[in-house]
Amino acid sequence: MKVYISADMEGVSGLVEAHDTQPGGLGYETGKLFMTEDINAAIRGVTKGGATQILVNDAHGPMRNVLPERLDEGAALIRGKSKPLGMLEGLDKTFDAVVCIGFHARAGKNGVLSHSFMGHEVEDIWLDETPVGEIGLLHAAAASLGVPVVFLSGDDMACNEMKEWDDQVTTVVVKKAIDRFAAELTPLATARQAIETASQKSMSIKHHKPSESHQDVTLRIRWQSATVASHLSGLPSIHLIDDRTIEVKGPITSLYRQLYIYFKVAASLSGQQPYC
Repeated sequence: MKVYISADMEGVSGLVEAHDTQPGGLGYETGKLFMTEDINAAIRGVTKGGATQILVNDAHGPMRNVLPERLDEGAALIRGKSKPLGMLEGLDKTFDAVVCIGFHARAGKNGVLSHSFMGHEVEDIWLDETPVGEIGLLHAAAASLGVPVVFLSGDDMACNEMKEWDDQVTTVVVKKAIDRFAAELTPLATARQAIETASQKSMSIKHHKPSESHQDVTLRIRWQSATVASHLSGLPSIHLIDDRTIEVKGPITSLYRQLYIYFKVAASLSGQQPYC
């Protein structure tokens, strides 16, 4: 059984603010260790559940957060950027399951470190008229490749968001959001044991395997800056809906890849680095 692990950082056990997740932050070095240990818990779990091949994608920020020397030797690691498919780099139809570690709620939700890809510039995203963030877009893109998402860990708001998309996904709450930069933390050892146990169980649950799909969907993005929307509207197939909102149609895997191009444009125009 081949298992793909996409690992973000904001939803990792013990982490609550940008200083914990950004290079140079006061808590970043500890944050990298905590992220690696949450991933290791998932590796142990899916291995006990029957996984014979595991690929971990470091999917947060600089994508050089996971500590290779501390990562369980049972998994391969994709590290560094830029990656054409970003948080799903390396995933293809040969995988049997996707596991999400350390995920967070979408922009506008009162979850820990909630945002949608860029902390400063992206205000809202809709997929076929439904509000969506990183969780929903990853789930949709993985499904279009024929691979089910089976497990997610994060704060309570992230887990609720995943359940809204697919209530068959097993989730583990590692902290309860109080505000965007505050949470009630599950003890680290308890949280990691829960990740290990639940991810193992998720391997034995019979999930519906989605059919590969190349059907067009509609993606709409509202930016904080009208400048970003204006510049992106010059690209083929992008339509300007209003001063700050663009719309584009196509297969979800193609749009998912294009997103990372849009973010590069937005970062260059805003003059600000995403906060996470």
